[in-house]
Amino acid sequence: MSEYILELKDVVKTFGGVKALNGVHFQLKRGEIHALMGENGAGKSTFIKVITGVHQPDSGIMLLDGEQVTLRNTTDSAKLGIAAIYQHVTAFPDLTVTENIFMGREIKNKFGFYDWKTMRQRAKELIQPLSAEIDVNKPMGNLSVAEQQLVEIAKALSCDARILIMDEPTASLTRNECLQLYRIAKDLRDKGVSIIFITHRFEDMYELATRVTVFRDSTYVGSWDVDKITNADLVKAMVGRELNSMYPEKTAKIGDVVLEIDNISKEGYFKNISFNVRKGEILALTGLVGAGRTEVCQTIYGIMHPDSGEIRLEGKKVDIKSPIDALNLGIGLLPENRQTQGLVNELPIYQNVSSASMKQFVKGGQMDVDKEMENAIALCKKIQLKANDITAPPSSLSGGNQQKVVVAKMLSSDQKVLIMDEPTKGIDVGAKYSIYEIMNSLACKGYGIIMVSSEMPEVLGVADRVVVMKSGRVTGEFGDMETVTQEMLLEASLKEREGV
Repeated sequence: MSEYILELKDVVKTFGGVKALNGVHFQLKRGEIHALMGENGAGKSTFIKVITGVHQPDSGIMLLDGEQVTLRNTTDSAKLGIAAIYQHVTAFPDLTVTENIFMGREIKNKFGFYDWKTMRQRAKELIQPLSAEIDVNKPMGNLSVAEQQLVEIAKALSCDARILIMDEPTASLTRNECLQLYRIAKDLRDKGVSIIFITHRFEDMYELATRVTVFRDSTYVGSWDVDKITNADLVKAMVGRELNSMYPEKTAKIGDVVLEIDNISKEGYFKNISFNVRKGEILALTGLVGAGRTEVCQTIYGIMHPDSGEIRLEGKKVDIKSPIDALNLGIGLLPENRQTQGLVNELPIYQNVSSASMKQFVKGGQMDVDKEMENAIALCKKIQLKANDITAPPSSLSGGNQQKVVVAKMLSSDQKVLIMDEPTKGIDVGAKYSIYEIMNSLACKGYGIIMVSSEMPEVLGVADRVVVMKSGRVTGEFGDMETVTQEMLLEASLKEREGV
C-alpha cells in the first residue's frame, strides 16, 4: 500500500487561457494534518475543487491509495471519502441542522418515507462529540459561524470521510473557538482521518501540521516538515521575495485631533466610550471578539445611533444618523465582512469602486461611465489591485484584492477619517503587507485611521496608539508603542472595566 492516501502529480487547470493550476504537485500521508499555504490567488481554491470533483483537470493525474482516479463530480469524490469544509459555509440557513447534514442523502424507512426520527438520532450522535450545545432541530441560520463549521464536519463524518479539506476554518473564529477546532482536528487525525488544512495563520500551522506545502502564482513551490522551515523562508516561498519586516516603517507625521468620541453609550452594546484620532495617526481599537469594537465603529459611521455622548469632527459636534451622513462628513468605513457589507458581487469592480460617490459621475441626469471607469482605473492602480478586467465582478478576485476594492471605494469619496474593521482578516501575508502600506500612505496624506484588529502582533506593528475594550467598555489606552507588549494588551483585554 502506498505511503500516501492522496497524490496529485503535474496537475494543470486552465480557465479562459489563464492557468489556475500550473503543474501542481501534492502528497498527503495517512492520518496526518498537512498545511497548505500561499497568497490569495495562488491556486488553493481551484486545487480544492479539483480534489472534490467540482473541476476536472486539463492534465495531470490524481492517485488515491496509490491507484489513479478520475472524479467527474462531487458525488464521485464523496463516494471515495473526500469532503471539504469551506471558509464561507454553504449551508441552507432556513433548514435544520439535521436537514443540512442529510441533504441529498436522506434516510428512508421501508415504506419509502423520510425517517426523521432516525436522522435526528444519527445527527445527535455525530454532533455530540463535537459540541453538546448544538440542537439538531435548530435552523442553521441560528448558529454561530463556529457552530456551522462543526455541523459541516459532522456532515463530512456522516459520509465516512477519509480525507477532510478544511479551508481557512479559523478565519472568523474567536481564540476559544480556534482551540476547540484544534482539538477536534487532532481527534479526527488520531482516528485516521487525513486533513488538508488551508490557512494564512502561522499559529494554525504550528499547532496542527507536521508538513506544509506552499503554492505561489498557481504553481507548486515546495513541501517541508514544519519543524525544518523558518518563518522567513516560508514567507519568501509564499510571496516570492523577502519581507525584511512584517510591517512597513511608519513615516506619517501626526497632526491635530480630527475626530473625538466623547462618552458615547448604547444600551446593550457599549458604555462611556471616549477616545480621539489625530490626522496622520493609526489608532488601533483592540480587545477580544465581542468587546463592542465593531458596534462603536458602526455608531461613528451612522449604522447605529448612540443613546448619549457626543461625536465631534474637527472640533464641531456632529449628529450622524446614517452612513450617508458619515460619508458626507468625510468618514468612511471598511466593514469586517467584505462579502456581505463591503461589496456588491452582482456589479462590476469599477461600479463597486464608485458606489460610495456616484453623484460625482452623474452628467445630464445620466452616469458618465467613461469618467466612472477612469476614476476606478486610477484608484485601482493606486492601491496596486491585481485584476485583469475591472468590468468583472469582485468575486473573480482573490480575498486580498477584494479587500483592496473596498479600500478603493472608500478613497473614491473625499474622506477625513477611515474606519477599517479587521482590514487583514482572511488574507495572506503578502496582501497584508500591501494593506499596511496603503494605510501608511493614507496616514501620510493626513487621514485619521481607526483600525479594529484582534491580532495583537498586527496592533503592535501598525498602530501609533491603542485603545483596548472589554465587554463594551474602555479598559486601557497605550501611547508609547515602543514599550507596549502583547501581555499588556491581553491584560487590559481581560479587565471588566477601566481601573480594575
